[in-house]
Amino acid sequence: MKNIFKTGDIKAYSKTVHVNEVAEFDSGTVHQFYATFHLAKDAEWSTRLFVLEMKESDEEGIGTFIEIYHHAPALIGNIVNFYAKLEEVNNHEIICSFEAKVGERLIARGKTGQKILKKEKVERIFNSVQ
Repeated sequence: MKNIFKTGDIKAYSKTVHVNEVAEFDSGTVHQFYATFHLAKDAEWSTRLFVLEMKESDEEGIGTFIEIYHHAPALIGNIVNFYAKLEEVNNHEIICSFEAKVGERLIARGKTGQKILKKEKVERIFNSVQ
């Protein structure tokens, strides 16, 4: 693992909310806003941008946790800007915070954890649960 970032470094990621990213379950559509579970995926991606540059070719990142506080809605067609901040690196675990905004309006904030492991270890873990 390459330690090329320092605490406080920021990565940015922007995305447009699509119609298939609303809150919809087997029982039907709940509302026409950006669903928290889609926001979680995009938040994890924004923090994974650190992992992509830190991992070696024989390593991979796996998520360890995600924490989201969803404050306000985003509409279909809104551009959501994610700002991921490196909070700490503990051995091979990377902890990041993030904010998601539409313009200047905060829609969510939270934290993620991801570990960088050797690909062979990830494969062993996968095989042990099959």
